[in-house]
Amino acid sequence: MPQTHTYATHLTWTGNRGTGTSNYRAYDRAHEIRLADKPALFCSADPAFRGDPTRHNPEELLVASLSSCHMLWLLHLAADAGLVVVEYVDDAHGTMEETTDGGGHFTEVILRPTVTTASEVEPARMDELHERAHSLCYIARSVNFPVRCEARVRYRSSPR
Repeated sequence: MPQTHTYATHLTWTGNRGTGTSNYRAYDRAHEIRLADKPALFCSADPAFRGDPTRHNPEELLVASLSSCHMLWLLHLAADAGLVVVEYVDDAHGTMEETTDGGGHFTEVILRPTVTTASEVEPARMDELHERAHSLCYIARSVNFPVRCEARVRYRSSPR
């Protein structure tokens, strides 16, 4: 039977410079996101939207969520298939377009994982696992833009 999961966060805007939102340039976009019993995420807007470049922004976190979800599913599927993954890195990239009404939307996210395995794996087999991971990823199933995967597989003949 399917289960329902809920996720709670607590967001606090910390960017009031003393005059609140009296005008668009009067406030910082700084905010903190807290998740139960975990370190705070210090966030802001993208620098293109007057944000602090030293803080995470929602757009980066969306791309990171897609990358993380895909990785977790791929590792699960690899373990179930008896494939030993010893390293996984992903250089994901998201593209967002602004619209004339001042809003915007993502047009795509490209995941570029490099998966290193303990033994040789046929690239086609790894492609199947990536496709299955994508089809199972909760985040990818929830967005309305394409999420593509340009994966590489490497074989490491000796442990590090």
